[in-house]
Amino acid sequence: MEDELLIAFDSTQQALRAEMLLEYADIEIDIFPTPKEITAGCAMSIQFFRNALAEVRVIIAEQHIEIRGIYGRTNNEEYVLVEGEGGG
Repeated sequence: MEDELLIAFDSTQQALRAEMLLEYADIEIDIFPTPKEITAGCAMSIQFFRNALAEVRVIIAEQHIEIRGIYGRTNNEEYVLVEGEGGG
């Protein structure tokens, strides 16, 4: 789904922290298993709608959440890096 993005993490601790902060900010999220094609240290990812990307970026930066990256899907249902790769 082109409207949805996925945050991948290297640690479960960072994923749980991000989940709490994004929910607190009333951003609609879903916990999602990290797809096999995304190399990350954590089996849990957070899915959210693209229209919340700016707010998600702010929370990640201000709260120093360590992420592997933010990924989107192509028309072929493949995941591609939108931004990140260890940034955050």
